[in-house]
Amino acid sequence: RSPLAKLIFNLDEGIKSIYLGYDFITITKFAEAHWQHLQTPIFGAIMDFYGTNQPALLAVPEITDTTILEDDDEVVAMIKELLESRIRPAVQEDGGDIKYVGFEEHTGIVTVQLAGSCVGCPSSSVTLKNGVENMLMHYIPEVTAVISLEEEEEDGEGGAGNGEDVVVTKSNGDSEDKKKLKSYEERLAAAGIPFSD
Repeated sequence: RSPLAKLIFNLDEGIKSIYLGYDFITITKFAEAHWQHLQTPIFGAIMDFYGTNQPALLAVPEITDTTILEDDDEVVAMIKELLESRIRPAVQEDGGDIKYVGFEEHTGIVTVQLAGSCVGCPSSSVTLKNGVENMLMHYIPEVTAVISLEEEEEDGEGGAGNGEDVVVTKSNGDSEDKKKLKSYEERLAAAGIPFSD
């Protein structure tokens, strides 16, 4: 709900938490991070943000492709959480993005859409197979493969693909090696993602 907090979190992996008060901001770092490396970029981001006159907190939460909705089952919620917290930041570091499109429960196939510098990049198939697919299959046994819709460059917008052009990345995913986790909370904990009610 806070574009300011999102901006600050994206500055550095060393930022642990952000508390927005009425007239102050408290930022907590991880023990490994050093304030001398964090202080200047954080201060600059806060000053630049307030120069835009945007509200620090939105009245309504922003709905994105990875927002966990009430009708999402545990598998879809876990896919979205991993995409948002682990996969998307790594892809965005290289100037690209990855968007959740869907999950077919009966086949175990996750559909994503690559954007930005990932479109047309020769390394994108390797990223999709070795990065995205391996991580999702490791933490979510129900996932059997990840496919990417090719983004079409229409109207100069780079709009969403129509679903007809599909690149399939196949995996053998040894199901014997996959550990079945009993609950959504246990899966998040296994992925190193904090969970709170």
